[in-house]
Amino acid sequence: MSAVSWSIPAIPRAIPPARSGPPGEAFLVAARPRAARSRAAPRRVRLARGGVVVAHAGAAEVPVADSGEAAVVFSEKFPLRRCQTVTSSMPRRVKLEPDADGKCKIVIGCDVEGKWLLHWGVSYHGETGSEWDQPPSEIRPPGSVPIKDSAIETPLETSPNSEGHILHEVQIKFDKDTPVAAINFVLKEEGTGAWFQHKGGDFRIPLSGSLKDGDPLGAKQGVKPEGSNAQLKEAVPGEKGPSTKCISEFYEEYPILKSEYFEHFVSVAVTENSETDKSLVEFYTDITGDVIIHWGVCKGNTMTWEIPPEPHPPNTKIFRQKALQTLLEQKTDGTGSAVSFLLDADYSGLVFVLKLNEHTWLRNLENGFDFYIPLTRVEQFGSTQEPHRAGEHKLDDKSAQTDGLISDIRNLVVGLSSRRGQRAKNKVLQEDILQEIERLAAEAYSIFRSPTIDAIEDPVYIDDPESVKPACSGTGSGFEIVCQGFNWESHKSGKWYVELGTKAKELSSLGFTIVWSPPPTDSVSPEGYMPRDLYNLNSRYGTMAELKQLVDIFHENGVKVLGDAVLNHRCAQFQNQNGIWNIFGGRMNWDDRAVVADDPHFQGRGNKSSGDNFHAAPNIDHSQDFVRTDIKEWLRWMRKEVGYDGWRLDFARGFWGGYVKDYMEATEPYFAVGEYWDSLSYTYGEMDYNQDAHRQRIVDWINATNGTAGAFDVTTKGILHMALERSEYWRLSDEKGKPPGVLGWWPSRAVTFIENHDTGSTQGHWRFPYGMEMQGYAYILTHPGTPAVFYDHIFSHLQQDIAKLMSIRCRLKIQCRSKIKILKAEQNLYAAEINENLLMKIGAGHFEPTGPVNWIVAAEGHDYKIWEAAS
Repeated sequence: MSAVSWSIPAIPRAIPPARSGPPGEAFLVAARPRAARSRAAPRRVRLARGGVVVAHAGAAEVPVADSGEAAVVFSEKFPLRRCQTVTSSMPRRVKLEPDADGKCKIVIGCDVEGKWLLHWGVSYHGETGSEWDQPPSEIRPPGSVPIKDSAIETPLETSPNSEGHILHEVQIKFDKDTPVAAINFVLKEEGTGAWFQHKGGDFRIPLSGSLKDGDPLGAKQGVKPEGSNAQLKEAVPGEKGPSTKCISEFYEEYPILKSEYFEHFVSVAVTENSETDKSLVEFYTDITGDVIIHWGVCKGNTMTWEIPPEPHPPNTKIFRQKALQTLLEQKTDGTGSAVSFLLDADYSGLVFVLKLNEHTWLRNLENGFDFYIPLTRVEQFGSTQEPHRAGEHKLDDKSAQTDGLISDIRNLVVGLSSRRGQRAKNKVLQEDILQEIERLAAEAYSIFRSPTIDAIEDPVYIDDPESVKPACSGTGSGFEIVCQGFNWESHKSGKWYVELGTKAKELSSLGFTIVWSPPPTDSVSPEGYMPRDLYNLNSRYGTMAELKQLVDIFHENGVKVLGDAVLNHRCAQFQNQNGIWNIFGGRMNWDDRAVVADDPHFQGRGNKSSGDNFHAAPNIDHSQDFVRTDIKEWLRWMRKEVGYDGWRLDFARGFWGGYVKDYMEATEPYFAVGEYWDSLSYTYGEMDYNQDAHRQRIVDWINATNGTAGAFDVTTKGILHMALERSEYWRLSDEKGKPPGVLGWWPSRAVTFIENHDTGSTQGHWRFPYGMEMQGYAYILTHPGTPAVFYDHIFSHLQQDIAKLMSIRCRLKIQCRSKIKILKAEQNLYAAEINENLLMKIGAGHFEPTGPVNWIVAAEGHDYKIWEAAS
């Protein structure tokens, strides 16, 4: 049996900072034997470029196993960020009896540190619904600023309370006979841009009438709220307004929960002992209190978690037979916690996360994955690979990652502006600065292409009902096959429209019915996804004239063309009085009212965002009538002037699908698809079998558009990753025996794909498993939904095999609503029958059709096979 021993290091040492080396490289330091250790220069072992860097220069002074020759295999200090919720209170005092000045008043306060704003409006008697109106001018406190026509913002004043604590509060005074029925509000912390609501909704203070059941004040009709100081006054007979008991005076406190972030670290060192053939692994963190290492080991090149055999370190328990949880020993001086233990040399790596409580898990800030620690020395290029979770790219704190990039961009712009008046001899320098701005903008943009996890809602099942018949379906004929007509590098030629036009006839002959073209507008980033002047269609891909010619060429070959419309965000051309870039130029010369109010980077004066913010550029407030009017006019202009047949909608999770419905109905596209990309569901690094919550979010967005647009089936792509990589083909059938992605719920609105310019190309955010691409295409080109093929694949060695599958799909009339029956979904095999005239299988497992139908092999390749019914 393998032996494992452990010890608590007497003096935990933080790992020293990395020494500098050649760009893109790291150095591994091998320590001398303990008896002969000196200050001589350490021996450096060069590691591979790319992937994750698993060691930095410098050898930590760590305890070494009993005897023998020891070498430091790994030593690094990882930064951690811990979120802690601070609970405070928000007192509210309502007095509806006039003071000496004849005014009633409401006092709203907050004792949490910060710069607070009261974002509020009113409701009048007889009104229904949750819409706000701006308060009448006579009740607005000094310093109030109008926000559109429905609210105002009033700063809270700071003063010490009776106990000497700082209290932020504001008073709203009004006449007793005011026509206002209620005050509605939320709090905003101006420094962070955070909003504080009441159970996900608005706070509401009734100024007349009774306290109703469910009112945020917490009282039922005629009942004094528990724990509050409320005086109820009988309504006078004959008085106008609601009857029963009215509020005379009320005081109550509500909790305010504010997230604060604290920086910590965890140091990990691995020392290898050649005589004992064991590795000493040491952990130290400066986090106090109970800290648990949730860990496992792995062998060879796999990243599959295993539990090492007993004995285990003290204070260790087995978690669901999948991992170990070891409680770190707290230091007596209160400086942190530490643990160390020995592992056999059988293992190649250790994977871990830190657990602080049931809701707080700390992962690697650099990439959002679990921490991976190599347990053996690496001495040659290409031997260090980054562990990944189904290949998916995920970031924990995107705003923090782009803050520095945005600051750099602003500094460069200021520097460029200061040189505008200088002579032409600085032209080269100015061009260099512009190129650097574009590079930084593209880097910031690429960060925010990666997904985040949203709230999980109850599932809604939609089986493509005939009753759902939007005015504009946006789904084409149902027999469409889409080609993405570019990759991340296509802009570099400067003549992409011309180059793509030369391939129109070939793409048409292969069977493509739609080509998705790149973003056409003037853009800060050369790829086009940081748009600026939307009516300027001269881009890095070519001129407007070349774009129109490209569309004409595809139309002549019977292929529709989609325009890539970036509607979520837009880069500004000018700065406001505070130096913030939120003033737009060109034909759509918006001001900061067009920018959402809850993005702290760009100080917008619009309403709160209806989706996720993209912090690298100002997020557009689509709730504004003038914004929607201008966007619809621009889209209609592009349909008419350029000839686009439909749209691919970028970053669709950034704004409500109801606005998309408005745009689609205004432009009546032949085909439309939104990019709603967020992360799938995982538990402790393992992808969940049930991905209903993930596809539900996509379906909810499509439903909000009233079915006028489809969406890329990100769920199916993620499940295909895991099924193929780990030979877990059982994942390709959900609990009801249907496909587990969007195509299993709403196939006519599911656009399936395995790769695009973000996931593949030179970005590689979520690259499809290498060498398994044809299994992926064998799946999406035989199944319901609308398949999309990536440019890099169709113009590669895969073209012939992809073309054969496309030909089968067209010949057998497979379409987005085709019927599917899953026959096998096992460990190494998936098989399905589509439309009763096609059979397919992927995976290494054996499958051959049986029964009365005569099945003929139509296509086959590595781990996939297609049959069609003989006519």
